[in-house]
Amino acid sequence: MEWSAAGIVLSAVPYGEGDALATVFTEDHGVYRGLAKGGLSRARAGVWQAGNLVELRWVARLPDQLGSFSGELVHPSAALAMHDPLRLAVLSSACAVAEGALPEREPQTRVFAGLLHLIVHLGDGLSGVAPLAAWELGLLAELGYGLDLSACAVTGGRDGLAYVSPKSGRAVSEAGAGEWRDRLLRLPPFLHGGEAAPEPEDLLHGLRLTGHFLARNVFGVRHSPVPAARTMLADRIAVSAAASQGR
Repeated sequence: MEWSAAGIVLSAVPYGEGDALATVFTEDHGVYRGLAKGGLSRARAGVWQAGNLVELRWVARLPDQLGSFSGELVHPSAALAMHDPLRLAVLSSACAVAEGALPEREPQTRVFAGLLHLIVHLGDGLSGVAPLAAWELGLLAELGYGLDLSACAVTGGRDGLAYVSPKSGRAVSEAGAGEWRDRLLRLPPFLHGGEAAPEPEDLLHGLRLTGHFLARNVFGVRHSPVPAARTMLADRIAVSAAASQGR
């Protein structure tokens, strides 16, 4: 059994002496794990960095075996992000969420396309955070936990949407929030059609919104925590938001 495809490296951890247990994500095969022989060697370690786009070949004697990977680097996303801690944090978070949220060996073409676009066009600093939150929103939808941001759950109106119910995942307008305002999640404009560049506080609200439903509906049902890389990214943005409010 074998296949070849372009894929995104999601993680690679040591396995034995010099080898790596790699997790990759491809359009047609979904999330796959395999042994990358020599993956931690000086010559090959740069290929198996999370976020890299790699031309992959997977080989196994039987389809249900772990199998082994070989790969050639196509786009060095990890190396390009090394100079910017926030850019690297966005990249690490996206890969960790994809690895933890997606079922193995099931194609997820839209999620893959979104993650590929996010990685290839990832900008420096805060510019990558809004696309990440938007990708997470799409990921929730593809996994069957999409939010309903079409109209206010209270008034039925489509204008002034400013919140999301943490229970139902439905949007709520400023007018419909009433006394429940403090119990709702903020819906930042960039996640429902806003064109203005988001402020750090908007980015934080976006990550808190998608993070709530990832934690409850995706990782919670698997009795596992949200990946540490995702939590650390949200903490970074919280610091940025606090700094911007204090200026």
